[in-house]
Amino acid sequence: MEMSRLRQLEDRLGENWRYINSSREKSLKMRAQLKSAVAGIDSEDTSIVIFGSLARNEFTEGSDVDWMLLIDGSADSKHLELEQRIKQEIDPTAKKQPGPEGTFGNMAFSHEIIHQIGGEDDTNRNTTRRILLLLESDVVGRSEAYERVLRTVLQRYILEDVGFCRGSARYQIPHFLLNDFARYWRTMAVDFAYKQRTRFGEGWAIRNIKLRMSRKLLYVSGLLTCFSFHLGFDERLGPLDCQRSNGPQECIERLRSLLRYTPLEILATTLMRYKHLEPTARKLLNAYDEFLGMLCDEEIREHLYKLPPEEDQSDVEFQRARKLSRKFTDGLIELFFDDKSELSELTQRYGVF
Repeated sequence: MEMSRLRQLEDRLGENWRYINSSREKSLKMRAQLKSAVAGIDSEDTSIVIFGSLARNEFTEGSDVDWMLLIDGSADSKHLELEQRIKQEIDPTAKKQPGPEGTFGNMAFSHEIIHQIGGEDDTNRNTTRRILLLLESDVVGRSEAYERVLRTVLQRYILEDVGFCRGSARYQIPHFLLNDFARYWRTMAVDFAYKQRTRFGEGWAIRNIKLRMSRKLLYVSGLLTCFSFHLGFDERLGPLDCQRSNGPQECIERLRSLLRYTPLEILATTLMRYKHLEPTARKLLNAYDEFLGMLCDEEIREHLYKLPPEEDQSDVEFQRARKLSRKFTDGLIELFFDDKSELSELTQRYGVF
């Protein structure tokens, strides 16, 4: 079995990302438990999908288990029974339950996810489900429905992107998809303020640091996936000619292949390609490893969850977390504005304007 790019990068830099590795092991263990717990509940038309830190291989003892019963088939009165059975199996296994907004921990139908992209009917909940299906999801159990929905969503982004794979532009970037990734990132930032108000400040500090680290990484992985069509980050997938007759379908399959990697793996794949960015790689991954270390510490995590907003300037742990987030952001600026790899031009052209 091929070593992951993240482990290859760790070896090349001579680092030891203790918490990244331990979180991955915890994720795999929890996935195995969930798979055993829900075995036989799903079907060809239903998939049990996991999201969040568990899907990103960043699971810690304090993580919640975000899941969804994805339905790609005819409506059936038994679907509610399936949802309840899944809850009964998952709830005892998970220490924390999905958030109160109702985005996860229930059923979702493929029609809204696939057909409501943009417009008034594309609610925050629908956008969140769709983008997270692409960027941080996996399936426990049967995958037929999951794979059909993912590929159909990607078809919309590619086939309805006028000019993509049809013109002779210098860059072949899936604009439709990239813009939805950017829209979701901004939605997360706005929703942070909304949740701070509606939850009366409860948990604001832990959400703040996650927004600065894991949520930002999610957006980064989306950008790098879109940029890869021009830069070809992952040579394991071979060259891609977008203008061949079957180009659009090849693009869809390429996207699906890339999005099987976790956000950290996508970032590591990019960093592995550019040896001159090794100092940047150390900055980014060391900061992220320490961030996961803070989340792994139950006392620190609980402290940040209960921290009142007015105490942020004087709190040692929150200031430590902010320092890590600034280091992480500085590393991302170095990466995306690196003029030796064309990333700077792509970022300015598509990430800014």
